[in-house]
Amino acid sequence: MRAQWREGNSFTLLPDSDQFLPALFKEMDNAETSLLLELYMFEDSELGERFIKAMENACQRGVKVWLMIDACGSWNLSRKSRKRLIDAGVEFREFNPLTLRHLGKFISRDHRKLMIVDGKVAFTGGFGASDFFLDSWFEVAVRIEGPCVNDWISLYRRVWQSRLSRGPGQPSIDRSVLGASAEKADEPAGEMDGRAIWGQGYRFQQIRKSLQDQVDRAKNQVWICTPYFVPTRSLRRKMIAAARRGVDVRLLLPGKNHDHPGVYYAGQRYYTRLLKAGVRIMEFQPRFTHAKFSLCDDWCTVGSCNFDHWSLQWNLEANQEIHHPEFAKELTELFERNFAQSEEVIAEQWFKRSWWQRGREYVYGHINGMMTRLR
Repeated sequence: MRAQWREGNSFTLLPDSDQFLPALFKEMDNAETSLLLELYMFEDSELGERFIKAMENACQRGVKVWLMIDACGSWNLSRKSRKRLIDAGVEFREFNPLTLRHLGKFISRDHRKLMIVDGKVAFTGGFGASDFFLDSWFEVAVRIEGPCVNDWISLYRRVWQSRLSRGPGQPSIDRSVLGASAEKADEPAGEMDGRAIWGQGYRFQQIRKSLQDQVDRAKNQVWICTPYFVPTRSLRRKMIAAARRGVDVRLLLPGKNHDHPGVYYAGQRYYTRLLKAGVRIMEFQPRFTHAKFSLCDDWCTVGSCNFDHWSLQWNLEANQEIHHPEFAKELTELFERNFAQSEEVIAEQWFKRSWWQRGREYVYGHINGMMTRLR
């Protein structure tokens, strides 16, 4: 399956949980025929309980519900909660559970975040069913209507029916049970161009290649927000080249309030060369930013993919790409609001950083490099 640009879509940017969570639950409560959920993180928590109750209620209304979770990311979802879902009638599966037979493949994870309602409305971003997304982490989602929804359905079915997916749920999804509304998803819902794009570790890196192509073409700006910044050599070179030809290249990254400090220090190993080339680096201060979105002129991408080796070499990822000036303007405004709440890494100060700081970059950078070669 190759990603294709589709005309006639409508996309709504939903920055932060106070916008995307009400939108998600409103659609779940209004579902009439089908509900598809694919989440990396699903935990016993306040937010997890809200998702479970919404799915139970949907099943009671006669809605057909499918839930795909990642076996590693949702490790903290209890057997009791899983039984509740199955007893309610939810078709439930896990991606790549740990087995002795496939121990070497356990590192491959389903990191996608997706919800599709009645085959006509979809959401993607970096969200999950964990209380981190209530108020601790900054996150972004996008609401999708139009022909792109059918591509998201195809991506969902592909993972559900994967040989790495296990569970009591039926191993295949008959598209006809998604409801008559799914047949109308190709009808125009707006005027925006978009495409659902996906990645499958080092075997299929369409998301990375797409971003790199856009960085190469950018004339005015390249702004990237990612929580786990350990970029490939090719992406670093393209950002440096763009900055040197006069493009406004900026990175919006987490500050010291990071859920994985080792990744934070590993990414800082690349600051020096980027700063020397003119790339501006902003570290978000209020809280940990878990959001993944990028902007290259009028091209935008929002989804699950981090620009680190874990996402690019091992995980299943998926993003929504959008090419439209109004959406780009809205994303620009979001970047600017977050830049205003960030501390910029000043080149002159960075070059004088302590030997202790340099040592952490070196150690964690080499650990990350060794993990990269595990494939």
